[in-house]
Amino acid sequence: MARGKLRIYLGAAPGVGKTYAMLSEAHRRLERGTDIVVGFVEHHNRPRTEVMLHGLETVPRRTIEYRGTSFTEMDVDAVLARRPKVALVDEMAHTNIPGSRNAKRWQDIDELLEAGIDVVSSVNIQHLESLGDVVESITGVRQQETLPDEVVRRADQIELVDMSPQALRRRMAHGNIYKPDKVDAALSNYFRPGNLTALRELALLWVADRVDEYLQQYRAEHRISSTWQARERIVVGLTGGPEGRTLIRRAARIAAKGSGSEILAVYVARSDGLASGSPKELAVQRTLVEDLGGSFHHVIGDDIPTALLDFARGVNATQIVLGSSRRKSWQYVFGPGVGATVARESGLDLDVHIVTHEEAAKGRGLPMARGARLGKGRKALGWLVGCGGAVLLTLLLTQVHPGLGLANDMLLYLSLTVAAALIGGMFPALASAAAGSLLLNYYFTPPVHTLTINDPHNIVAEVVFVAVAISVASVVDLAARRTHQAARLRAEAEILSLLAGSVLRGESSLDALLERVREIFAMESVVLLERADDYGPWTCAGSVGPSPCARPDDADVEVPVGDRMSLALSGRVLPAEDRRLLSAFAAQAAVLLDRQRLLGEAEQARELAEGNRIRTALLAAVSHDLRTPLAAIKAAVSSLRSDDVAWSPEDESELLEGIEDGADKLDHLVGNLLDMSRLQTGTVTPLMQEVDLDEVVPMALGGVPPDSVALDIPETLPMIFADPGLLERVVANVVENAVKYSPHGERVLVAASALGGRVELRIADRGPGVPEQAKDRIFEPFQRYGDAPRGAGVGLGLAVARGFAEAMGGTLVADETPGGGLTMVLTLPAAGAALPTEPQLPAQATSGPATS
Repeated sequence: MARGKLRIYLGAAPGVGKTYAMLSEAHRRLERGTDIVVGFVEHHNRPRTEVMLHGLETVPRRTIEYRGTSFTEMDVDAVLARRPKVALVDEMAHTNIPGSRNAKRWQDIDELLEAGIDVVSSVNIQHLESLGDVVESITGVRQQETLPDEVVRRADQIELVDMSPQALRRRMAHGNIYKPDKVDAALSNYFRPGNLTALRELALLWVADRVDEYLQQYRAEHRISSTWQARERIVVGLTGGPEGRTLIRRAARIAAKGSGSEILAVYVARSDGLASGSPKELAVQRTLVEDLGGSFHHVIGDDIPTALLDFARGVNATQIVLGSSRRKSWQYVFGPGVGATVARESGLDLDVHIVTHEEAAKGRGLPMARGARLGKGRKALGWLVGCGGAVLLTLLLTQVHPGLGLANDMLLYLSLTVAAALIGGMFPALASAAAGSLLLNYYFTPPVHTLTINDPHNIVAEVVFVAVAISVASVVDLAARRTHQAARLRAEAEILSLLAGSVLRGESSLDALLERVREIFAMESVVLLERADDYGPWTCAGSVGPSPCARPDDADVEVPVGDRMSLALSGRVLPAEDRRLLSAFAAQAAVLLDRQRLLGEAEQARELAEGNRIRTALLAAVSHDLRTPLAAIKAAVSSLRSDDVAWSPEDESELLEGIEDGADKLDHLVGNLLDMSRLQTGTVTPLMQEVDLDEVVPMALGGVPPDSVALDIPETLPMIFADPGLLERVVANVVENAVKYSPHGERVLVAASALGGRVELRIADRGPGVPEQAKDRIFEPFQRYGDAPRGAGVGLGLAVARGFAEAMGGTLVADETPGGGLTMVLTLPAAGAALPTEPQLPAQATSGPATS
């Protein structure tokens, strides 16, 4: 009997609609006449999901007694006896009640598949065994019900059921997933936007990996050897030709296969001038790669393949993308080309992609026409052609084709001299001219086999031959030198343009500039040295690379900048023409150093100005807010001391109560001012220890009415690492602020939860809330949002609370309360106590607030 087929609806998070999608598929199959039954579907009291069960045949569940309670599970025997074509079995990771046929529901599904029954099931991404630790670190909840990844991977079809975090939270807020009394707790804990986004990314990556497995299987069946790679650092080699855009787009498609991939486009210009890239085309390609999220790099190197491989290994690249050679077939006699050389020397650590393009094999000119200073190989070939070719030509003319005539012989020797000049330059051409003139005189000028010339016309012909040969050699050498200078200047202009662009963009990182110098000139380390006077010791102002030199004298290349600063490079000795270009970078490095110091001084000035602003605000607070409680105290004391009024005991009690209230307000204001002063001067030193939140939080609520706060702090909450005194001040300030802005009759919810290695305390009110753009501003000193009256305080409570929270290694941020209001989220590190071992489902994150 053939095994049944398994189709799985994989949910990115609870509530995305995987059960609904599964039931929709069941109705479509039922309309096509498929024999389909519901083996087990859990609708979780969601009305829309429950409606989808109507019209579908349901196999009765099996009831199991366990510890005095009745539970229902799928009746596997009943489904096998019914033998439908397709069975719906929800919640694949479910753990069966003890006494069931199998321990896990996926084992029940496996029995149905073995019996030849097709199964449609569902599971959430967080239930996969391999992702358990990752999900726990993100959400703080350890999934107790898991299933092996291989069970899901064996499915014949996997369909991802996805939904954006915003849409899922809206569904939650509308009550489509959980009951209304659990919505706020779920939105504040498991269903936070960050958690949902992370789960969504996990689901997408896992499914993408499954798709890659399908593709690998397809390649194996069709004998396709190429593979796809993802999450890589990809280097794109550019030549300045139009094919660069194709290479960049190809690299972008490779990078798009996985998260974290990076594109680095690099243009290598030879230091000897072999650079033929179009500046206009390179500018277009730079814009393209930056638009695709990559970076553009300009490198100078003597050997293009070596420079490209050194750059790739220097940035820890895993792949190199190159274009097919533009040379024609016959041009490969001059060498294998950059692509073949890089592929041969890349080793096992780099994958090389050779990408075809429209410019492939269309030609790019003779190698000798690139206009560069001639290398040793070409010079050797020039000498061989000039001297060895003259001897070979003599043998041919004397043995094979004698009697062509002196004029024709001279033209042949002159052609050989021109070829030697084009290949090897001036000196091989001069040697060819000298050898050719001697051989012409000895073998072909009467009288032959002597070095004498009888006919004056022949003397003129010999002189003209030598003059033409020397002229051709001079012109070729001059053209090579001029082309080399032009290419060199073009490369320098491009680098200076890059430097000018960084200046215009306002880049102020000295390390970035030094790294660019090290990259362009292929050096091991670059350091900017300075000293206080002409005879003082050198100090390092900035450096990149390993083992930077401590003195300019120790460097391979040293460029002075003024009298007391020097740019020192280690790695190799640069040619003289590179130093002119290097001096521009040295000057820019000095400017950036000055700019950094000016920015530091500006920051100090800003801090002084901020201190002046705080002092001014403090004076305003003293002159206004502090005078109100002082005036109330003064008036009450003066009234009590008045001799012409007989106060009743009730009046005296009311006046004394006013004095006490004024003193409390004054004490609170002065305490906040002193705390702010401690924070500004950096004298807050927390005494960190293990603390229970359920001990500190009630003590912090003494300044608010008892019925204005609802506490929800689980007993299983781990201890935190904090200063009890500072923590009490933080909670008191935040809670008092929340109570102040809450509508009459609305209680402030103070709830705590454990999330991985941290604990969150959330203080939620139902007040007017704060706009997104003002959520950071409310934490600034002397800031009061909205229409708060002058008597409402000096605006230091939240500033002090955030300062104390950060001093304890925690954070305090403002968030929106679902349904309206403001939620303050205080996050502190846990003290290392174990998290609860009981199952924690998203729907049971909290059980509702308890009245304090």
